[in-house]
Amino acid sequence: MWLKQTDKPLYPEILWSRPENRNGAGRLLIIGGNAHAIAAPATAFAAAEDAGAGAVRVILPDHVRKTFGKFLPEAFFAPSTPSGSFGTSALTELLTQTEWADAVLLAGDFGRNSETASMIEKFVFKYDGLLCITQDTVEHCYNFADKLVVRPNTLIVGSFAQIQKLATSSKAPKSLQFSDGLVRNVGAVGAWSKTVSVCFLTRLGDDLILAKDETVVTSRSKEPKKWRVETAARATVWWLQNPKKQLEAISTSCYIFNSDKNAL
Repeated sequence: MWLKQTDKPLYPEILWSRPENRNGAGRLLIIGGNAHAIAAPATAFAAAEDAGAGAVRVILPDHVRKTFGKFLPEAFFAPSTPSGSFGTSALTELLTQTEWADAVLLAGDFGRNSETASMIEKFVFKYDGLLCITQDTVEHCYNFADKLVVRPNTLIVGSFAQIQKLATSSKAPKSLQFSDGLVRNVGAVGAWSKTVSVCFLTRLGDDLILAKDETVVTSRSKEPKKWRVETAARATVWWLQNPKKQLEAISTSCYIFNSDKNAL
């Protein structure tokens, strides 16, 4: 069983319950970047502001302060490795910053550094608030997928290949295969979501699949240039504004920002 959004959002009450001003619209902390790329956190910052976050804060590795700092003058910085990725010593600063936030988005562009991978794993389980994971952050989680999928208050926005890999690594009850098509894969993701704690959001062809106990499919008519990061940022903003209605809030954000329909 699954629900489909086409001509109208499934949960219109989410639209009417949005904060009327930014003072009550929530605070989002975005973490990401490395010495060679900050596109993911920068894109997430712009998308989160566009989605109506009350305040958005970005943290980058301090190695990029001179090269990229001018592109995100609002950014904060945390200790980095010599190669320019987040180092283990960044963990304390990142956890301290979470005290300000209502939700955290690990936006990606973390690079392939093993020290960064270790730091991400520690952060994911030491921080216990609302957390969204997307882009290459998902790949850093393959080695602890079985623990990740039982973390509460978690949204994973990944390509179908990434979600497929997480399913294999965490021994999901049904396999995911591109060749199975939409209906079977929606069923497989939906069945998996009933056995774990996290919420999954992925894309198959022209459809976004959202699964957390129930499954919602949203047909897309827009093509965001960076669909994972943009969709993750906007979904997290709507979720942090409706923390007890995760599926409803994220589903509505998918409808608003991934179709040509205007908000009601």
